[in-house]
Formats: sequence, C-alpha cells, structure tokens
Amino acid sequence: MLFDESNRLRPLAHAAIPGGAHTYAKGDDQFPEEAPGFIVRGSGCHVWDADGNEFIEYGMGLRSVTLGHGYASVVEAAARQMADGLNFSRPATIELAAAERLRAALGVPDRMVKFAKNGSDVTSAAVKLARAFTGRDLVAICADHPFFSTDDWFIGTTGMPGGIPGAIRDLTVRYRYNDLASVEALIAEHPGKIACFVQEVETTEPPAPGFLAGLRALCDRHGIVLIIDEIITGFRWHLRGASHVHGVQADLTSYGKALGNGFAVAALVGRADIMALGGLQTDQERVFLLSTTYGADTHTLAATMAVLDVYEREPVIEHLHRQGRRLAEGVTAAAAAHGVQDFVGVAGRDSNLIYVTKDADGERSQPFRTLFLQELIRRGVIAPSFVVSYSHTDADIDRTVEAVDGALAVYAKALSDGVEAYLVGRAVKPVFRPYV
Repeated sequence: MLFDESNRLRPLAHAAIPGGAHTYAKGDDQFPEEAPGFIVRGSGCHVWDADGNEFIEYGMGLRSVTLGHGYASVVEAAARQMADGLNFSRPATIELAAAERLRAALGVPDRMVKFAKNGSDVTSAAVKLARAFTGRDLVAICADHPFFSTDDWFIGTTGMPGGIPGAIRDLTVRYRYNDLASVEALIAEHPGKIACFVQEVETTEPPAPGFLAGLRALCDRHGIVLIIDEIITGFRWHLRGASHVHGVQADLTSYGKALGNGFAVAALVGRADIMALGGLQTDQERVFLLSTTYGADTHTLAATMAVLDVYEREPVIEHLHRQGRRLAEGVTAAAAAHGVQDFVGVAGRDSNLIYVTKDADGERSQPFRTLFLQELIRRGVIAPSFVVSYSHTDADIDRTVEAVDGALAVYAKALSDGVEAYLVGRAVKPVFRPYV
C-alpha cells in the first residue's frame, strides 16, 4: 500500500496549519508513519485516501458519523434547506422546530434548548450558567473522564495547559468516578464554593450501584448544579442518552457528535430556570450564554432533524450494539487464538468500543498501539478505535476481524522479538503533552 500523495501533502499541511490538522486527534502524531495522511471521500463506513486506497473506517469523525458517510436522507434534507438560505438576520422557523423536535426525542418537553457548533462550547456554556445560577466559582470535574472542553476551565487541568493563567487553573477541582467519598471530601474541602459537578455518565467503566443517585442527592443537598456530558454517549447508548439508561437526570446536559451525523451541531439542554438566565425573560443578572453567527444555520438543523427521524424510524442503536458485540467477540477470539489475550483486548460499551494494547510486561503501550494500527492499516482498516456505525455491515465486521487476526500474528511476534523489529518509524503519542 502506497502513500505517495499523502506524503507529498503532509509537509505542505504542516507549513499552513499548526500540527498539520485542525483537530489534534487527527494529527500525524496519532497515527503510524505508514498511514493515510488525508481522506478524500467516504461512503457508509468506507473511506478513500489521497492515494486512492480504500479502508473500512472506525470511530468515524471522532464518533460523530454514527449513521455513515454521505447518509442519503440526511444529506438530502440539508441540501433542500440550503437552497432556501442558510443564515438570516432574524431566527429561522426551523430553529424552533429543531428545538421542539429535540425536546420530544429526549422526552424533556419542559426543558430549554440552545444550539451551537461543537461540544466544547455547549459544555462551557453549562459551566457559565452554573456559576451564575449558584453565585459560586469552583468547577468540579471527574478526573477519570478524558475530555470536556477546549476552554481554559478544562484544558488548564490537562498535560497541555500552556497559555492558561494559574488563577484560572485553580478554579477547577477534581473528584473520582464511582467514588462518592471523593465527592463528599471535595464538598467538605470547599464548602459553599462549588458551582457544578461535570462528568460523563459512563466511559469504559459503568457507574457503580448507587453512585449516580448519590451524586444527584449530594448536588441537591448542597445546591450544586449537575452537568452531564452526553457528547459521546447521547444517541449511542439510547436515543435519550446514557442518562436515561442509568436513570439519572442532570440539571444541564450537553449533546453533540451523533446528533448531526458529522454536521457541526451541538446542543445544551437544561432546566428552564437555569437556562432562562441566558434569555430575555429573567429578573436576575443575565448571562451571555451562546451567541454565534453559525450557531443555528438552517441546513445543519435540517440535517439534525433528519438524523432524529432515522433514529426513531430504524433500529440504529440496536445495530450499533449488535455490530459492536460481533466485533468484540471476533477480536477476543482472534487474540485467544494467537495467545495474546492478556495483551490485546476491547473495552467499553458495545456501541462505543476502544481497544487496549499492552507490552510484554503487561503495561499499556503506545508503541504496541502504533504497531496494531500499522498492521490494521496494511490490511485495509483504519481504526483509532473500534467504534461502529449504522453502516457497518456483517461483511465489514468479518473483514475487520480477518484484519485483526493478521495484525495479531505480527503482534505476537513483537511480544517475543521486541516491537522495534516490526514497527516502522516512531510511536504515537498522547495528545495532552507539554512538548513535542
């Protein structure tokens, strides 16, 4: 497999774009050296790179393309709306229609909706509302969940906090997932100062019995706003999200990714008494909530409603779980067949699988992750994760398991001979690191 055109474009991209990509998770440092550098087009769960190579793709668009690339009914809805204009000097009627449509789909007719373009913005807007509503400054985030926002209140807590003042970093504190004692200790350490708790409902580890109910009760008891990030879990766990699956209701919830099948849309959905602070019908000090030129462009909202139509008409989420389960079983069986089951495996909900790669000492390994990625790519699969879409067929899953089987044959040799004997070039690196 050749990547001549990708290799020609790569230095040009780095000269024009910091990092060579507009999203860190898509950067060269996240993929092997022998990998497609640029994607030209996609259809369903298949993509073609700048050199014409075809791949089965997983984790499509950082989990945003849940139905499939170029999904006909969604594209057609957006195209029809585009012909009537994208953006006007007053709200478009579709803004109200889309808000009502989302409230109905989520089963929250008494809540308010604010659309935006990305998950970072709506989650940060929730934090701002919580601070205004409570009159408090501290934000408590779950230390075990990977990402909430590109804004300072979160990035200042990561391994890449450059450019963020220490005073801002000090306003965010952390607690542990499934550990109510750590939540209680944080409240006791900062009495009357915490505005909100921010977390996902579930990542690769499900909530322990009583944790979510206990967190909800502590928030109610101490006047703290509970913010749930459903950017990933929304429309993958259930149409009404992981909150519905696990029986917890946040005060403010952020949605995105699958909501638009790749179109740039996110939504903040929350209690009317809190959301009203960003509106025109409050007697309290107002909050400049979300106001962007493209926050509710009409074709994106048309696409969003078309996505919701597909979810309500067809067994999308059932398919995600079924195909993810088939893939997980295939990967597990292949690992056992090659005797590497203690070193390679899958984790997470079937609809949102990641894989785990370990070295000969049983430690998580970036070089071995890179080798696994490299060998999958050589066999026609590009998989930064094993997150499936509605377009992944049985044949796609079977082909992927075959690719995994071949990749694990090399992995097994690398465990014995050393990864450097099989890996071409450098290993991938964590996104959050202070230096290159």
